[in-house]
Amino acid sequence: METITWNEFEKVELRVGKILSAEVFKEARKPAYIMQIDFGEEIGLRKSSAQITVHYTPEELVGRRIVAVVNFPKKQIGPIMSECLVTGFADDAGAIVLCGVDRDVPLGAKLC
Repeated sequence: METITWNEFEKVELRVGKILSAEVFKEARKPAYIMQIDFGEEIGLRKSSAQITVHYTPEELVGRRIVAVVNFPKKQIGPIMSECLVTGFADDAGAIVLCGVDRDVPLGAKLC
């Protein structure tokens, strides 16, 4: 495993966001959702696409607080521009389980 410095880690903006909407990404090659995520006043709304359809329905995602990287460059994914990277871990079958928070923290809060 490669090690990084503390300064390198601090450059990654892992922030808490609240999913405001989630819908099936019909044009995606692999099953995915398009989500609108609120990161609070400083960062605002961001759009993301995520292949998380195995464990979540769009209805289950709305209102969920997740952790995302907000300082990667935007990425074109089919017809949408993804503006953040939603984080998660693969289960034994490779399906993604979202990273989240278990208590309310302010939207946009940075991982410490």
